[in-house]
Amino acid sequence: MILTVKPAFFLKGKVQLPASKSYSIRGFMVAACGGSSTIINPSNCDDAKVSIRVIRSLGAQVKEVRRGPVSHWNIIANKHQSQISRISVKESGTVLRFLLPLLALRGRKMLVVGEGTLRGRPNLFLTQTLRGMGVDIKGRGKDEGIPVYLKGGVLHGGNITIDGSLSSQFVSALLIACPRLAQDTRLTLRGRRLVSTDYITMTCQVLEKSGVKIGKKGLRFYQIKGKQEFKGLKNFAVPSDYGLAAFLMAAAALNNSEVTLNGNLRDDLVQADGHIISFLDRMGVNLYKTSKSIQIKGPFELAGGNFSLRNCPDLVPIMTVLALFARGRTRLYNIGHARAKESDRITDLRIELAKVGAKITEKKDELIIDPQDRYMSDRLLDPHKDHRLAMAFCVLGLKLGIHVKDIECARKSYPDFVRHFKAIGAVVRRK
Repeated sequence: MILTVKPAFFLKGKVQLPASKSYSIRGFMVAACGGSSTIINPSNCDDAKVSIRVIRSLGAQVKEVRRGPVSHWNIIANKHQSQISRISVKESGTVLRFLLPLLALRGRKMLVVGEGTLRGRPNLFLTQTLRGMGVDIKGRGKDEGIPVYLKGGVLHGGNITIDGSLSSQFVSALLIACPRLAQDTRLTLRGRRLVSTDYITMTCQVLEKSGVKIGKKGLRFYQIKGKQEFKGLKNFAVPSDYGLAAFLMAAAALNNSEVTLNGNLRDDLVQADGHIISFLDRMGVNLYKTSKSIQIKGPFELAGGNFSLRNCPDLVPIMTVLALFARGRTRLYNIGHARAKESDRITDLRIELAKVGAKITEKKDELIIDPQDRYMSDRLLDPHKDHRLAMAFCVLGLKLGIHVKDIECARKSYPDFVRHFKAIGAVVRRK
């Protein structure tokens, strides 16, 4: 389906922000490890729904109870015996990586399959480490993508190392599984440069709420006690997603606007994409934020600059769109790991934005954006099935008028995106 986005004259409206996809998935996967949990207002995106189906397959009892607009998900771990030998994770890379060590704990033959953009995503660093921990596991091809076969073995702790230079999900996966091992685990992260470490902190925070303690010794070493009891997540209210709010904030910053974004904007739970607040501030955007809302009255004259996105690669697409309209050059660096997402978020982004006349220089680990006086309108942009590219292109459409292919891929993280986009005043048409 193609979404046509018309240039905006004035954006005005209020939106209830979606819940964090990352915290929702972590909440469901940790809840399945033990105890009784209640997760409040989790994300309703496709990836979160996959995590619910997966933990049911692992034997958890999952029930939703609605109390007016508030959704409570009650989970009892290990409620049923699971005899399945095949699990689908659809297109969720996070669920896939978190699931593999949990399946390895069972020591049985399993086949994990997926679809769509997940087929090209690598798992080699995780499967290598699991083999070193005693598991007979193998993925497809040299990067060990899906399908992934587990043929048995006994997962054990001890001195374990894993490469943390491509994805923090590999590390988080082990942090969730290792407390259930009989032995203690001393986990060391190797690799020249660690990426997305805020996501590891997010995992540790959810584990702590479940009664599990992770001993962190610097950036590269974790001491994990074995035989820990998962006591469940008690009334875990999922915070709103800053990474998804970023698209609406960018839309308001670039256009005449008066936009209010309501949500659970607590600051006690780390969010990698929370960096968008400081990035917008550095670019010259004035917004008013409380624990319950963000208010923006645009437009703003944006300034370029140098931004490291090492810990927040999901912000690459929207930061690139913002940079097209900034004064001066913008350099987004430490972003090489963004190539291993739903798309190659460096090359694919550059190629598509060139269609509107953007001048973007691509390097292995960075993008350099030189803003132009004029851009071309009425172009069809292909997000390469990547939800974040699709939503970033829609924001661009508010400035130029753009057609965005395969807009339905936004459901992966933000199923209400088009509805919320219209709620703040965007004029769109589907065909």
